[in-house]
Amino acid sequence: MDIFRLDGKRALVTGASGGLGLHFAWVLARQGADVRLAARRMAELEQAVDAIRGAGLKAEAVALDVTDPASVEAAFAGWAPGIVVNNAGIARSGAALTLDDADWQAVVDTNLTGVFRIAQAAARAMKGAGHGGAIVNIASILGHRVAGGVAAYAAAKAGVVQLTAALALEWARHGIRVNALSPGYIETDINRDFFATEAGEALIRRIPQRRLGHPQDLDGALLLLASDAGRYITGVSLPVDGGHLISSL
Repeated sequence: MDIFRLDGKRALVTGASGGLGLHFAWVLARQGADVRLAARRMAELEQAVDAIRGAGLKAEAVALDVTDPASVEAAFAGWAPGIVVNNAGIARSGAALTLDDADWQAVVDTNLTGVFRIAQAAARAMKGAGHGGAIVNIASILGHRVAGGVAAYAAAKAGVVQLTAALALEWARHGIRVNALSPGYIETDINRDFFATEAGEALIRRIPQRRLGHPQDLDGALLLLASDAGRYITGVSLPVDGGHLISSL
């Protein structure tokens, strides 16, 4: 038996209209899950769902804004997942001295409060349906160590790490596991040009494996935390970063 299989499981992935969220949706669907892709951009979601279904897998789309409590409530109405990948997030960069309230609030509302809002709604649905589940919050190595110019993002992701442990403690009695996945620097369409610059190449040299991660490098950790393979794991924040967090100061 493949303990990483997800047949018969309902899964929700937030921020699934592109990037890592869409990648995670594909990973879960390929393992047999019935995946609900959630984001604000319905046109992109529908295209993604069509592609996943075209591969003979199970998927559906739902409009969801993690900063809107009514939107979150509607997404869970009459539906209880067994797996949630809490991926929706945004970034704002710039010096802390000039960071304005609106940018700070936008990052915290999405990356921390939004994560709590989704986790709470999922846990209520799981408990109401009489079954447990697995919640995987997407944190970051910037929740464990810091870099310049990302104060709001780093603070929010550090909050996700601690929130994960707090929720895991409270919800273990309900059979709900809560863990965090903390990616390092993962190459995507958005950052590829930067990492080709001199500054980007210098950053890569500080990673002990001397390379960027790729989305598929996260697959094993995601499936461990989402599947029965990780049934005795809860409250952890798992870095997948090529050793970046243990690099010399």
